[in-house]
Amino acid sequence: MMRIDHSLTPEALQPAIARMWELSAAKIHAIEKDYSPERGTPVFTVAGRYTSRGWTEWTQGFQFGASVLQFDATGEAEFLEIGRSRTLELMASHVSHIGVHDHGFNNVSTYGNLLRLAMEGAYPASEWERHFYEMALKASSAAQASRWAQVKDGGFVYSFNGPQSLFVDTIRSMRSLVVGYRLGHVLMGENDAKISLLGRAIDHCRMTAKYSVYYGEGRDSYDLRGRTVHEAIFNRNDGAFRCPSTQQGYSPFSTWTRGLAWAMCGFAEQLEFLETAPDADLEPFGGRAAIVAIYRKAAEATCDFYIDNTATDGVPYWDTGAPNLHKLGDYLNRASEPYNAHEPVDGSAAAIGAQGLLRLGAWLAGKGETEAGARYRQAGLSVLRTLLDEPYLSTAAGHQGLLLHSVYHRPNGWDHVPEGHSIPCGESSMWGDYHLREAALYVQRLAAGKPYLQFWGSL
Repeated sequence: MMRIDHSLTPEALQPAIARMWELSAAKIHAIEKDYSPERGTPVFTVAGRYTSRGWTEWTQGFQFGASVLQFDATGEAEFLEIGRSRTLELMASHVSHIGVHDHGFNNVSTYGNLLRLAMEGAYPASEWERHFYEMALKASSAAQASRWAQVKDGGFVYSFNGPQSLFVDTIRSMRSLVVGYRLGHVLMGENDAKISLLGRAIDHCRMTAKYSVYYGEGRDSYDLRGRTVHEAIFNRNDGAFRCPSTQQGYSPFSTWTRGLAWAMCGFAEQLEFLETAPDADLEPFGGRAAIVAIYRKAAEATCDFYIDNTATDGVPYWDTGAPNLHKLGDYLNRASEPYNAHEPVDGSAAAIGAQGLLRLGAWLAGKGETEAGARYRQAGLSVLRTLLDEPYLSTAAGHQGLLLHSVYHRPNGWDHVPEGHSIPCGESSMWGDYHLREAALYVQRLAAGKPYLQFWGSL
């Protein structure tokens, strides 16, 4: 179980965050110098250098979005220019990509961050530049919302596996639909039907809460409150739910911890967003009270499960049912061991999960629930402190990654196992690096009293 430091403050983390941004700058420059679009999108490192892995195009937004976050944190204009120019040159295909569930990753991280900063006045963006970002985000939201599976008790944005497949990851792409809604956009369907992006986002989140998150209510023999399943499978003939499944986890009846982290962060973000939605807009989709209750139940359950099933320093192993965890002994009552001989940790899950904990804590505190809010907030700060130092922070000049010990696809054997080791370790991923930066920026803004970091900005 995680040991939460209840005395830790955002201000106390600022020296470590400043050091991280210094390292981050060098990593971004190293990737830019070595990067060639012809090689494909960088996904994860092998022996410290970013490589591509053809599966789906879901990480390029993290690559260029990282430069925008770097500018946000440091004010160094060269990183803004990298983010702007690379987004213009290479992100258009992601806007219109109808084959993935990843628009929230690719396009909100690039066009979304650029528009957010433009509207904050962080740089002098022309009216037409802002319109360009808005148009990209509108088109992206509609493309994502069109990837829709209508089933017996709702609907969802389906994964690249096809319309039978609901991924827990996809909740973070609801940012795309929400941004489109905030921009006043709709999805136009057959016979000019105007389809609500907000409605589809809510319906998807509702289905994720129902089928991807467990609550200890007897759903099956492995129903532990807060655990998640990577994939939910539906019968396409009658729309009925059939079974849990997984792509990147060990088992449908254990918890792939990056999937858990996506749920933590996704539900917490959506709770924050709901605070800005008018009651009249929410009423057709169940009303504020009912929607908030669903999101909150899922957010608290997943965050509690994370705290209870993570090593004391706040970094989880890659799956709670990984077959060799038993060889580590009482691994939940000591700090994580990224260089052990049996099962890898996943630093990227920690970076994503930290932000979920922080945001849920802030939301609860805003509701006057100070004690509960403080528990989650302090847990998030505790996780972030671990990631901002070795052995998780990548300090080697020759390593292009920022956050070490990230796991991509353990079942497929895609993760690099260094010589002399028996498990993947010492490598980074685009999503892990990006989310460490995003969590650090979130806390840096808190400490500096700057506007609260939210993906829809001031839309």
